Amino acid sequence: MNDLRLDAVSIALDGRTLLSLSARVEPGETLTVMGPSGSGKSSLLAYIGGFLAPDFHASGNVFAGDVEITALPAEARHAGLLFQDALLFPHMSVAANVAFALPASIKGRAARLERAEDALQDVDLAGYGDRDPATLSGGQKARVALARTLVSQPRMLLLDEPFSRLDAALRAQIRDLVFERAKAAKLPVILVTHDEADATAAGGTVVRIGGAS
Repeated sequence: MNDLRLDAVSIALDGRTLLSLSARVEPGETLTVMGPSGSGKSSLLAYIGGFLAPDFHASGNVFAGDVEITALPAEARHAGLLFQDALLFPHMSVAANVAFALPASIKGRAARLERAEDALQDVDLAGYGDRDPATLSGGQKARVALARTLVSQPRMLLLDEPFSRLDAALRAQIRDLVFERAKAAKLPVILVTHDEADATAAGGTVVRIGGAS
């Protein structure tokens, strides 16, 4: 599996540099970027993923293994993303939500739904495929979002405070599941957060920006 390397990545807004960072994340490891709101944490993930808003000025290179991905369109970067909200499609079943992210190389509705059901089982949601997303709890939605991200066969996992909307007990449970699955898949992970407990659970290197203490 490939590592993820940030080479002199700098992001500025209105002439003010928000962050400047070089780092390397090995497969299965997590780099945590901590800082207050407005410090550029989410913008860093957007730059890596290929969807940074044009108001920002960014420079520097991002490598997934030997591939320089900042020259690629967002869909070719294969970044797996998890946000504060699960962002499930309300008009699709749980299994269809997961199947939507499967690579096009997996052909046929039955085969794709079978893969989706397998992925749901991997996040302890066996038998939930036919459910309406609206009937799920917050923790269950987070599990579906994780399954959907992993089946897309990403090169990396980018976590934008995905645990912040969960209560404390559920937060620890989902957090452990995400890091466990990422390590099993040997994915380099970048987590942005302002929560010390998230950083502790992630392990690995912690980078503090924007005056975070």
